[in-house]
Amino acid sequence: MSKNELRKNVIAGRNAMPLHQIEATSAAIADKVLALPEYIRATTVMAYVDFRNEVQTAFINKSILQQGKRLVVPITDVANKKLIPSQVIHFPNDLTPGTWGILEPKPECVRPVEPGEIDLVIIPGVAFDTAGNRLGYGGGFYDRFLLRIRKDATLVSLAFELQVRPNVYPGEYDVPIHILITEDRVLDFRPKC
Repeated sequence: MSKNELRKNVIAGRNAMPLHQIEATSAAIADKVLALPEYIRATTVMAYVDFRNEVQTAFINKSILQQGKRLVVPITDVANKKLIPSQVIHFPNDLTPGTWGILEPKPECVRPVEPGEIDLVIIPGVAFDTAGNRLGYGGGFYDRFLLRIRKDATLVSLAFELQVRPNVYPGEYDVPIHILITEDRVLDFRPKC
């Protein structure tokens, strides 16, 4: 199966999930995120704003703010093929549909954050394998962005179990994640000392 076929297959599976299942499963995943030691220690967390049938992140994003942490979300700069991290103070009121209809900070609410200030990044994806590889949507935006953050920042992805596959065909420029959280498990791919 090619990367594009895998993307279509997984997205079709995700789109077939009823809303009540997405909500319940997302809540279970959110509880695991908020219990992660890396999350608890983090002061600045960059998280995606869910779109279509991705694992929902609104509860996580609100919790980040309620716990006094700094919430950062990406702005997609299509022309320059990059993500711009921007602090959000009022979630979701600071946001409006942006690139591809994904919620991003309104122009008057853009507060750029240096990538080196981010402690933990919650990264979306289409599919994941059990070695920490991630198949994104094909634009390479996150892979390029992740090269700009601190080496000790924690990379976390959230997925429904149906998104975990034996192989996601990683390429040479694909940046692996450290932790994958599903409704059933927390997989830590970092080397054990």
